[in-house]
Amino acid sequence: MNGISLRLERLFSRGENAVIVAMDHGEFDGPIPGMEDLAKTASRVDPCVDGILLSPGMLRHCTHAFNYKGAPMAVVRLNWSTVYCFDWKYEGGPTVPAFSPREAFALGADVVLVSLTLRTGSERQDADNVALFRRLSGEAHELGLPVIGEYFPLNSRQSPGEEMTSEIRIACRILAELGADMIKTFYTSDFRKTVGGCPIPIFGLGAERKPTQLEALQLAADEVRDGARGVVFGRNALQVPDPPAFQRALCDVVKRKVSAAEAVKKHGVKD
Repeated sequence: MNGISLRLERLFSRGENAVIVAMDHGEFDGPIPGMEDLAKTASRVDPCVDGILLSPGMLRHCTHAFNYKGAPMAVVRLNWSTVYCFDWKYEGGPTVPAFSPREAFALGADVVLVSLTLRTGSERQDADNVALFRRLSGEAHELGLPVIGEYFPLNSRQSPGEEMTSEIRIACRILAELGADMIKTFYTSDFRKTVGGCPIPIFGLGAERKPTQLEALQLAADEVRDGARGVVFGRNALQVPDPPAFQRALCDVVKRKVSAAEAVKKHGVKD
């Protein structure tokens, strides 16, 4: 067993699906509701959660979320891309390294995330994005750090139609071919086909805040039903009246396949 497999077994503890709470939004959006004070946000992550996604630069402000036995694993984002800066309406999708894997490891990271955007409109940009993904992933593996490859299309705020659905399915396989250990991406109408064509675990993300917590839990249930090995939820897990209660409900849905309606009732989740 090496460092990568050891950390993967911790993330998917006892073979269960994994729940990751994302609070890395400030790296692209600045302070948003529910995440203005990230240390406070981190203190409201329930211990049932397997990992917390954040910027390496915020680890030192949120040590209390990781410094106890059985704490969630620290999942950190290594690269920075304009594709996430929605309010600034960037269109090209260039990506640059923000932190090296060695820096992230020294800061306490357990798992790293490296994003990839293709079909940017520039073949050169696409190739550069792939080269950066490979460089950061290779350096992370040398340190024993597992890599989550995140596929994030340029038009992510549109409903995933047939073209985007096909793009995501192809790109997930590309990420696996490029050496990712896991993938984080959007849930689509042919998610089962995406999972079936990819030999590594795929996490379904939560994307925009759902109108109700029941709908968010149902999304998680649908993702797991169609083959996801877990979820990565941010706004839906944090911009709610009682984040720990929602997260406990989410863990029941994802890990134990409790129905969304049952989880809402069991954990007293109220909008």
